[in-house]
Amino acid sequence: MIADPGLEAAVTAFEQALTPIVQTLAGTVEGVDRDALAVDVTREALAIVAAIVDCDGTRTDAELWSLLVIFGPRLGGDLLRATPDDLRRSDLVVGRAQWLEVPSTMLDLLARYDARHATGHARTYHDRAVAIAFAVAAVDPYTTEGELKAIEAFRASMARAGAGPGGHEPGVPAAATTGGSSPGALTEVELPPPRPLDELMAELDDLVGLDGVKTEVKLVTDLIRVQNLRRERDLPVAEQSRHLVFAGNPGTGKTTVARLLAQIYRTLGVVERGHLVETDRSGLVAGFVGQTATKVVEVFDAAEQGVVLIDEAYALVRGGGNDFGREAIDTIVKLVEDRRDRVVVIAAGYPDEMADFIGANPGLRSRFPRTIVFDDYSTDDLVAIFTSIGEDSGYRGDEAAMAKVRAWFDAQVRDKGFGNGRVARNLFEASVARHASRVVTIEDPSDEDLTTLEADDIPASEESADSSIRRSAPAP
Repeated sequence: MIADPGLEAAVTAFEQALTPIVQTLAGTVEGVDRDALAVDVTREALAIVAAIVDCDGTRTDAELWSLLVIFGPRLGGDLLRATPDDLRRSDLVVGRAQWLEVPSTMLDLLARYDARHATGHARTYHDRAVAIAFAVAAVDPYTTEGELKAIEAFRASMARAGAGPGGHEPGVPAAATTGGSSPGALTEVELPPPRPLDELMAELDDLVGLDGVKTEVKLVTDLIRVQNLRRERDLPVAEQSRHLVFAGNPGTGKTTVARLLAQIYRTLGVVERGHLVETDRSGLVAGFVGQTATKVVEVFDAAEQGVVLIDEAYALVRGGGNDFGREAIDTIVKLVEDRRDRVVVIAAGYPDEMADFIGANPGLRSRFPRTIVFDDYSTDDLVAIFTSIGEDSGYRGDEAAMAKVRAWFDAQVRDKGFGNGRVARNLFEASVARHASRVVTIEDPSDEDLTTLEADDIPASEESADSSIRRSAPAP
């Protein structure tokens, strides 16, 4: 796996700027280990990265792999063998967002030194730290509102400590601000240019399997392109709903396609920002009268000029007589109509249950006219996913290992709870954990030893990937 180059550069710049400052300030103290101070600076950079990764609760694979690839070689230990799922189960990342709210010990010491000696070391920290924060937010192709708010909170906490003037720094994009009457509304966010449509469609084609989904997305895309051509020529256009139902079992790529479709919608001019806001029943339904509608409005505000993905949407119709799920549905129907030119909604969930959701309100069927079905992955698809994850992470399976991988997938029960792509990722991470346990016993492992999965590294067919991870994976 390759680290995000922008984040790698930002971390390196932080280390190069802060290490000599810290070492110089500590130079008058007898017995201080200068090398240890350099490690402290790296750990400070790690703390910033972890806090921004954690701030919006998504903790994507791209963010976590970048963290591991950048800091594993620098700090060693379990970080060298950890996986994104290891980090999601650890306190290295989870619960770290609050770190942004209080100035660190290092920044406090620099600010105190500045106050006594009229230096600008805290400002140097501020500038380099903000650059790291923005680099983390840029790892994924979309920047969440939570990330932008966290960066602002971080800047504010550093300003309270005496670092930075509060304005934006040269070479660092200004963070979004919140304001207006809509909770969480974003203003003046500098966005990168829309991605070319050919590039987005090539990314869609590169997804493993999902032939039917690809066909449906291309039909939706082609229709919008034709409608855009008609508008350009002042021809009448029959407006059609952009809202969709994604019906499929877990792990079939619904969120991945939703993120890609949000960018396609932006490129085609359907929405201006093209970001994806993910939510579910817990994010829409409150426990008291009058609060559910407010929660739904807040989600739509956050998705302004973007896309809302409602996961397990059918859960909104499964409450009892006093449940507020129906109120959420009624509010969604109203907002879908009121904001039809500003927000696109994708409702996702199990195929059978999604019919219950669409039937829960007369307005839903007309507003969600198209259902895209995500079929379960075949064994060939799952093997391809396993191989692709391995290639991205610098691993490959030998012939015997891949035969065992195929047998493992063939042996799994493909019932409603089957995790599809998630199962492939779990199996890969379990295999990497077992591989690590084997390779550490080799006195001088070669590059091939470090990158090749053998049959013994693959769990037995009757063994779950999750249990193998729990037994074999190192604690981060």
